[in-house]
Amino acid sequence: MTIKIGRRDYLLASGAGLAAMLAGGVGSVFAATPKDTLVLGWQIDDIITFDPGESFEISAQEIASVIYDTLVKLDPDDPLKIQPRLAESWTTSDDVLTYTFKLRSGMKFASGNPITAADVAYSIERAVKLNKNPAFILQQFGLTADNVTEKAKALDELTFQLVVDKPYAPSFVLNCLTAKVGSVVDKVLLEKNAAAITPTDDYKFTTDFGNGWLKTHYAGSGPFKLRDWRANEIVVLERNDAFWGEKPKLLRIIYRHMKGSSGQRLALQSGDIDIARNLEPNDIDAVAKQKEIKLIAAAQGTSYYFSLNQKNPILAKPEVREALKYLVDYDAIGSTLIKSVGTIHQAFLPSGMLGAVDDNPYKLDVAKAKELLAKAGHVDGFSITMDVRSVEPLTGIAQSVQQTFAQAGIKLDLIPGDGKQTLTKFRARNHDIYIGNWGTDYWDPNSNAQAFASNEDNSDNTKLKTLAWRNAWDIPELTKQTQAALLERDTQKRAAIYQDMQKKVLAESPFVIIYQKVETSAVRANVNGFRLGATFDSAMIADVTKS
Repeated sequence: MTIKIGRRDYLLASGAGLAAMLAGGVGSVFAATPKDTLVLGWQIDDIITFDPGESFEISAQEIASVIYDTLVKLDPDDPLKIQPRLAESWTTSDDVLTYTFKLRSGMKFASGNPITAADVAYSIERAVKLNKNPAFILQQFGLTADNVTEKAKALDELTFQLVVDKPYAPSFVLNCLTAKVGSVVDKVLLEKNAAAITPTDDYKFTTDFGNGWLKTHYAGSGPFKLRDWRANEIVVLERNDAFWGEKPKLLRIIYRHMKGSSGQRLALQSGDIDIARNLEPNDIDAVAKQKEIKLIAAAQGTSYYFSLNQKNPILAKPEVREALKYLVDYDAIGSTLIKSVGTIHQAFLPSGMLGAVDDNPYKLDVAKAKELLAKAGHVDGFSITMDVRSVEPLTGIAQSVQQTFAQAGIKLDLIPGDGKQTLTKFRARNHDIYIGNWGTDYWDPNSNAQAFASNEDNSDNTKLKTLAWRNAWDIPELTKQTQAALLERDTQKRAAIYQDMQKKVLAESPFVIIYQKVETSAVRANVNGFRLGATFDSAMIADVTKS
């Protein structure tokens, strides 16, 4: 039997409980979702690519965690612990510079090619040389295009060695390797599909390492494999029968791009989808009353914020930055727009992480804001723009901020766009104000500290394009503190460094951090085994079953 999605048909294995999707495009609905198929409603318009060496968007990262494998992974019950994945064991040298990983034997990629240490080395090498957005996670170990071949190499078929440049805390190095940029790709398959290119001053290689092909294809070993992706419409995954671990019970997972919360709620209630991922507070309240639906929630390391481009001379004034922090109605946002999906949290480290500060010093104070604006020479306010991804609660928060800014004479024009549009503009430093979210890449405080409080090179052509860089915030002293914290082996002293940094960022930075995400998914009662993790890419989907 087949289901029709847009212009394409997808084969469904025969069996009880199967039903066809009605023809008529992406808006079509299931009469009932098959027991061997999990259907999720989610706004997935931020997906740009599925190449783990380039992908850095939230929904793409979660999907990558299902279709790719890493050497190690977070313990789902305690994210401060590391578990083996492709590597069954590892050792660290006495000088804490060399990490040696022993791979499991007999593993294969979905293509049927064996997984070897050469694939691991190639995966690290290509990510560093591609130098895309997530490459900095690996480059912070001192890996460069010139030395990565020697620093990350296969010692034999099942032994991979990584040499870092400084004696970092081992937990930091291992946590970084859980990030999706550390995913192991099929070297044989990618070399076969690599495109020849002409070297440039910025990219000196004659191959794209399969980057162009991998934007829409697949070269992994996870429990599922990518069957199809159609931007802003659908992602279809199928079970990888070559998977080395326990085989999933499901045959496929379908992510349907569903922008609106109400549409997701109605589809969930009618049985057209199994899980709704973007419900707003009112819709969460509505489905919570129904016995055939259950709510699954977890606090996550994702922060929602808006940031001020320091290339704009108005926003570069310290008094203006501070004034805008007093022009957010945090209490109203917390009680309405993020009810059930977040908690007010103004520091850059999420609660529960080493060194996190839970102080929330800013409240809506229009008089204080006007006083600061007057000191900055803007007693009558000014006009400014904000780029907003068209998704809740970002749109609602932006509208709330627009109203409170107006109370101090600031005219805020909202520029709506999809995930790709707003992110691309933000990453190019072409915004005034950008509102968005940041998910920690690995469960270590350096992930957020480096993003919010480090900017090694503020020039336009720097390699390390952190959030601070995107806002042109030049901070040499905070950058030094971020680097020093990585080498502090004493846990309490390291936590104290991060606490001091958070207080400085709260007071001085161009970041107005509003809340920490509480991921809440509404799930039909016959779906079992779905879990949400502490990081945005750690939802557990591979072990899901349906009754």
